[in-house]
Amino acid sequence: MRYTIGVDIGTQGTKAVLIDQAGKVLSHCYQGYDVETPQPSWAQQSAEPWFDATIETIKGVVNNSRVNAADIRGIAISGLYGGSGIPVDKDIKPLSPCLIWMDRRAEKEVKWVEENIDLEELFQITGNHVNSYFGFTKILWIKNNLPHVWKKIRYFLPPVSYVIYKLTNEIAVDYSSAGNIGGVFDIRTKKWSAVMQDKLGIPNHLFPERLVECTEIVGRITPDIAALTGLKEGTSVVCGGVDAAVATVGAGVFDEGDNVAMMGTSMCWGFVTQTPNLSAKLVSMPYTVKSKKMIYTFGGAATAGAVLRWFRDTFAEFELQQENMTNVNAYGLLDQKALEIGPGSNGLMVLPYFMGERSPIWDAKARGTIIGLSLSHTKAHIYKAFMEGVAYALRHNIELVEGTKVKLNKEIILVGGGAKSLVWPQIFADVTGRPIKIIKNDVEAPLADALLAGIATGVFEDEKIILKWLTFKDTIYPNELIS
Repeated sequence: MRYTIGVDIGTQGTKAVLIDQAGKVLSHCYQGYDVETPQPSWAQQSAEPWFDATIETIKGVVNNSRVNAADIRGIAISGLYGGSGIPVDKDIKPLSPCLIWMDRRAEKEVKWVEENIDLEELFQITGNHVNSYFGFTKILWIKNNLPHVWKKIRYFLPPVSYVIYKLTNEIAVDYSSAGNIGGVFDIRTKKWSAVMQDKLGIPNHLFPERLVECTEIVGRITPDIAALTGLKEGTSVVCGGVDAAVATVGAGVFDEGDNVAMMGTSMCWGFVTQTPNLSAKLVSMPYTVKSKKMIYTFGGAATAGAVLRWFRDTFAEFELQQENMTNVNAYGLLDQKALEIGPGSNGLMVLPYFMGERSPIWDAKARGTIIGLSLSHTKAHIYKAFMEGVAYALRHNIELVEGTKVKLNKEIILVGGGAKSLVWPQIFADVTGRPIKIIKNDVEAPLADALLAGIATGVFEDEKIILKWLTFKDTIYPNELIS
């Protein structure tokens, strides 16, 4: 029997799974960490917690599975969209924290781009527009505000690339991570854009020359890492890509119009297409399979699960106490109360823009808003209104695609923590008017990472084998009276 491992470095924690040749998950492991928010609209993370969590979760799945390390043929790693990437020096030592996707500090840089760069040319080359979400604006912020760091930078490495360097001593960037930086990557040629780099004043040498498919072996586990993880020295390592796109592979999405909503810390609703320049209000990057041909285009809410976590931590002290006493999840307790609340939360409306907003409004200054509060409203009303607000953010993005050349499938596959809620999936169905499908035993991006590792190492012949592994719960249909 041959095995593979998938690891996903998320915003709030790292997950790993080990699977066999039948796609069965034999063990899994998770380790959490925090986002640093030193100022309003700032969000950054240091590189070492990502690496430490990767080591611990790999070691966890190897030990828990008790399989022979010699039979583990490969490991693939995906990760959060790392914004600027990690600025590293010539010795590949981090010089400052990574300004992650959630960070919104680069507003002056956005204004400069809007005033000095032909935005239509930017869109035609990169498939994307300009916003402080994109990594290239964060890179400009570092250039303008951290000159002592800037002069020492050898590379900007996406989180996945940095961790893989630590595992293998090899430096490479996968196409999806390169494309998601925006601004400096040509989505048609799949190369760094010398034209845009020159116009933006971002030197080409700051980006690794080696660009790879997410089904390509980047390097092999070093002796030191083998000792730390239990893996065999020389085990193949694959650069899995941006987690939202990898999770979409994990949901079995390979054909034009197939679409997935990933509800994690943020919301990423995406689909695959061969159209590289669909809309400047959406985000596009090469897909994590067939990267030279397929495009992953998505719209995203900056905060989804994050606003529910904020609500829980700020207003659900009782539920958190009950969780500690009874081991019943606080979210589950809140869900039970939300089930008693009718659609529309008795007139409440929430704009879930707690860290600005991505598509389609692209407004870093947007803020969370609760409208319609009265003395009749309870905590359960507000909690459900938060869920409904995120659902309308999803609908807002879907409406951008309706009427374009991309014909979306009616059904939405829902993955991530939001899919586990007792009430949220039905809300998504009702608000969008679309059936919702949920995968049983959803393990999100790590399962797809394990698949990518298997393709790269010959354990699996074709990515569509995952369709044989997936089983779905009963489809959730919209309530016609609501939609």
